[in-house]
Amino acid sequence: MTRRFACDWLLRGTLLAVVAAAVPAAAEVTAQRCDHGAVIRIDGQPFAEYWTRSGNKPIVWPIIGPTGKAMTRFWPMADAPGEKHDHPHHRSLWFTHGSVNGISFWDEAGRKGAKPGTIGTTVHREFVKIASGKQAQVVTRNDWIGPEGKKYLEDERWLTFGVEGKIRWIDFDIVLTASNGPVRFGDTKEGSLGLRVAETMKVDAKLGGHIVNSEGLVDANAWGKKASWVDYQGPVDGEKVGIAILNHPSSFRYPTYWHVRTYGLFAANPFGLHDFTNEKTTDGSYTLPAGQSIKLSYRLLFHTGDEREGRVAEIYAAYAKLGK
Repeated sequence: MTRRFACDWLLRGTLLAVVAAAVPAAAEVTAQRCDHGAVIRIDGQPFAEYWTRSGNKPIVWPIIGPTGKAMTRFWPMADAPGEKHDHPHHRSLWFTHGSVNGISFWDEAGRKGAKPGTIGTTVHREFVKIASGKQAQVVTRNDWIGPEGKKYLEDERWLTFGVEGKIRWIDFDIVLTASNGPVRFGDTKEGSLGLRVAETMKVDAKLGGHIVNSEGLVDANAWGKKASWVDYQGPVDGEKVGIAILNHPSSFRYPTYWHVRTYGLFAANPFGLHDFTNEKTTDGSYTLPAGQSIKLSYRLLFHTGDEREGRVAEIYAAYAKLGK
């Protein structure tokens, strides 16, 4: 590790040990402010941290799974043994898009192929709510600012953190509002809810990692396809774990397309139809009229074993019935 976490992730240069035993049903999930955002704990043990800014956007990092190990990659926020230093904009868990009125909020300066003067920044404006209990909530408002300083878009995102037995979860609900004129979300594969799995989990590591979606497609065949959910599973420190992202039926353009790659990128993107279908006449762009909003809703599950042990299909069926 090359940097010190601001809350409770490092002690004398090593990651704090986390109790890996099953969490009781009555676990307390807390969210507390810290100098860079908020830290979330389950019965006092680390689960996740919300950063108001890393690179050019808010992120969630680290995310500690049910075995007590981090399930998303560390770089570029910190170094970890064996991690590749590719795609510096892939920061654990984030939400952006690669074409918002022609501006890329997905890219970062320093990324290969990124064009100077075309990169935007998602700026944290305020915390609306930070709450603890059987679930914890972090609610924020953010402004999408172009390279020239103009505001193009704003969002309100609700992150709800919970636990059920060996399964930890984060509900990610976001409302995008065209508060300063119409906003065009361009057709590009570079978006939108993104996650980068731990290095050993990725399919390309050839350590047993796999991608499985709700339609039964696996690995590279799941890329660019519509699905209600996708599970990315593989080993972390010798223990098989998985991350599933579920798309709620109320979400804009459900079921979403998936920009999920065998090298570890895991993203849900409802706008990239041209890239995903490879049809020249298809245009997945969408213009949000001034003053109007769209909502996208997802649940992220962090579980042990494969999608069956993680009860992904069962949990999705219950999640789909929730009002959003």
